[in-house]
Amino acid sequence: MSRKSKRVCVDVGGTFTDCLVMDETGFLQKFKASTTPSDPSQGFMDAMRKAARFYKLSEKEFIGQIEVLVHGTTLATNTLLTGRGAKTGMLTTKNFRDILEIRRAIKPVNVSLYNMFIPPNRPLIPRCRRLGIDERTLYTGEITTPLDERETAGAVGALKDQGVESIAVCFLHSYINPANERRAAAICNEVAPDIFVTTSHETLPVWREFERFNTTAVGAYVGPRVARYLTSLEGVLKDSGFTGTFLMMLANGLVQDIRECIHRPVFLLHSGPAAAPSGAIHLGRSLGEEALLSVDMGGTSFDVCMVNRGEVPTTTEHWDCDQRIAIKMVDIASIGAGGGSMAKMDTLGLLRVGPESAGADPGPACYGRGTDATVTDANLLLGYVPADYFLGGEMKVDIEASRRSMRPLAERLEIGESDVAEAIFRTVNANMADKITEVSTKRGHDVRDCVMIAGGGGGPIHAGFIAESLGIRKVVVPPVAALYSAFGMFAMDIGQDYARSYVGRAADIDLDSLNVVYDQLEAEALASFKRHGVSAKKVSLKRSIDMRYVGQFHEVEIDMAGGRLTAKKVEAAVAAFGRKHEELFTFKMPWKPVEILTLRLKATTANAPFALPSVGKGGKDPKAALKRRRTCRFKGRDVDTPVYDGEKVLAGNVIHGPAVIEETTTTVVIPEAFVCSVDKFKNYILTRR
Repeated sequence: MSRKSKRVCVDVGGTFTDCLVMDETGFLQKFKASTTPSDPSQGFMDAMRKAARFYKLSEKEFIGQIEVLVHGTTLATNTLLTGRGAKTGMLTTKNFRDILEIRRAIKPVNVSLYNMFIPPNRPLIPRCRRLGIDERTLYTGEITTPLDERETAGAVGALKDQGVESIAVCFLHSYINPANERRAAAICNEVAPDIFVTTSHETLPVWREFERFNTTAVGAYVGPRVARYLTSLEGVLKDSGFTGTFLMMLANGLVQDIRECIHRPVFLLHSGPAAAPSGAIHLGRSLGEEALLSVDMGGTSFDVCMVNRGEVPTTTEHWDCDQRIAIKMVDIASIGAGGGSMAKMDTLGLLRVGPESAGADPGPACYGRGTDATVTDANLLLGYVPADYFLGGEMKVDIEASRRSMRPLAERLEIGESDVAEAIFRTVNANMADKITEVSTKRGHDVRDCVMIAGGGGGPIHAGFIAESLGIRKVVVPPVAALYSAFGMFAMDIGQDYARSYVGRAADIDLDSLNVVYDQLEAEALASFKRHGVSAKKVSLKRSIDMRYVGQFHEVEIDMAGGRLTAKKVEAAVAAFGRKHEELFTFKMPWKPVEILTLRLKATTANAPFALPSVGKGGKDPKAALKRRRTCRFKGRDVDTPVYDGEKVLAGNVIHGPAVIEETTTTVVIPEAFVCSVDKFKNYILTRR
């Protein structure tokens, strides 16, 4: 076996940086380090150093042995959510600079339609920095007005004088002919080489100007910070001896070369959480389950995704902070409910938990720097989290600091500190249960038919209680739960999504031109893989097509046959559209004509295979793994609870709730209503009594 044979996945979250290593033996080794918000690369390298020490190697020796490094980061998402993006400008077609403001008359997504006091939308780029340029391309691709290069250079100079760090170039109909955008971007680089530039035809080459312009604006807003981080990290790794393949986790559930990502930063939104559903699918196959509910509770957020029949759901209808992002993304719903989520009293005197988070700095009160009560502090006081074995004993936590953080709330509510902790615990569980209902019951899925895959550092603590409240029959806590997203990255395919607008009625479609567009997409995909040393034989190409009934607002994505397209294949796609429409919306309209809007291509090459290692077999009685007993609170009662050592638990063990299993990187809490069995891969399977 070659010396360079380690595969590493690193997920930088809001509180912890997770590092999962598959070494020459095929075993997965887990490492965690605190995230460093001011410079995420520091926390990244801290996790690497922990791994190097485990293998008794120097940092340089360990990094030199990495063959493939996959990285997910919440940097782009956090930049957008916190409003800490770049000062951004826009170059657009003259007289169209207000598209971001008009936004097709779409109201804020989280505001009631009956609210007459809706605040005006605030685009990421203010009007004074959106400059119109004399140019015009028609929907046919014909350029009727060439780019005014002198005006463009002057506009770039004016933006530069305003201190702009990033420019979004967004011209009409550039998806069909990007010539003017390309030239404008070149002028930007000539006049202001230090300014980050992104174009709409590279970001989202499909029709609908608001979606394309706004998505590009978001990319420009987060771009400089993402580019600085990735460039810096790439340099640090290179100086440390890294010569392997560096891939980034994308929003669409695929991974891509880092060089490609720097110029398309919007694809790094939800970079880490997007991997989790792929991990759920891998686990589901080994369990023989297809209806899965993937949940990931980290330090800052709670992410949930419904997975059916082994397919990761995607969407192009995503909003973040009232910003429209129309790229294809894994359909994950998130709320601010994590271990660092802070508990506060609102103006009505009610207890609220989240969305504000203490994050990694200052962190929960028990970390020794923060003072606000958080979910982690509540878990500590309830006995679910061990004060002396946090992160396997690597990290010291102060239970008295947690108790002090509860006192202001206890005085307001006139109850004890432990009662406050339980109230926080129940409140955050209710918040997470509501989010699960939103993506399941409200979309026509019966959550009782699903198996919950619980990931994240906090997921195994809370999952059983959430499942009990929702009537979920089974919860699975994998051995890599605390590094759930990093684990999902091992299951990722390498590749990219491609899309081109192609508008026309299916019955009258020009088959020759349709085939030309698909040929162009496939040639572009194969050329990209060839640049990275992947032959065409190893590339899988999957076509799809967006269709709708004439007059509809939204479209539905349907699989399209490969090879040369014929009228028969198009008719088959139309029939599939009708069936899919009925499945999604309970009806179809076969008497109405169907139109095509967008042609899509997913190009992938399979990742290297991997498997979870098996564990030793034992009997049903887990007494050999019993570590101690600890008082934990369940349903308002203090219960003398058995605590098991996760390192000694064996396949076949059966543990009845209430009980706690202490793993190095997380804690599994088994409520009274559940029985936990352990399978050969050391998955903890909680089943309702």
